[in-house]
Amino acid sequence: MTMRVVVTRPQADSERTAAALEALGHEVLVTPLMRIEPVAADLAGTWSAIVITSANALQAVPVTADKTLPVFAVGDRSAEAARRAGFSEVSSANGDIKDLVRLVAARAVGAKAPLLYLAGEDRAGDLVAQLAAHGIDAEMKVVYRTVAEAFPPVLAAALESGDVDAVLHFSRRSAELFAEGARASGVAGPAEDVRHLCLSAQVAEPLAGANRVTVAARPEEAALIALLRAPPA
Repeated sequence: MTMRVVVTRPQADSERTAAALEALGHEVLVTPLMRIEPVAADLAGTWSAIVITSANALQAVPVTADKTLPVFAVGDRSAEAARRAGFSEVSSANGDIKDLVRLVAARAVGAKAPLLYLAGEDRAGDLVAQLAAHGIDAEMKVVYRTVAEAFPPVLAAALESGDVDAVLHFSRRSAELFAEGARASGVAGPAEDVRHLCLSAQVAEPLAGANRVTVAARPEEAALIALLRAPPA
């Protein structure tokens, strides 16, 4: 069944997700609610490996970086980004932060130098502390931030007219911006009535007032898109 799906990720990510949805026959309304900006950071030092929780972190890695360093990535998409950046030894946790901690704990215990965690300004948890609990030393460097965009009038109009079947939420921050923007635009009621498909339970938290919220079986894009095949609640 063809549905009209809203994607609110930053532009480049939204376009990639839209292509996947359109290949399945869905109509897509791309309305980014935030954009990614790099943050200058000094990455000099001796590191045993690099840890990333988002493909956005790779934008900050200089061309001259040591590409022989192992990279531990939270998921397949961030792992692919690391390989495209030239890193040869890349491991994917294929999951969430807990899966990433388990992967690093299994591979990096006894490392002689700290791990370099390339992070965003907004983070859901304390990865450095979680690794420290396993005896692994890591240092965090903030290398990017998300900046809120205005709630697009085209999105408000589509919600008000009932021309939205589902909204995909990939991050807690984007879900917050959606809920806040819908209220500010006077379409909170219609926004609460559409299907909200979320990457994780944490992502879904800002949508507590919505009537139909579903969480993906795994924190990955394919699992999120698969929710569209399920009968509406």
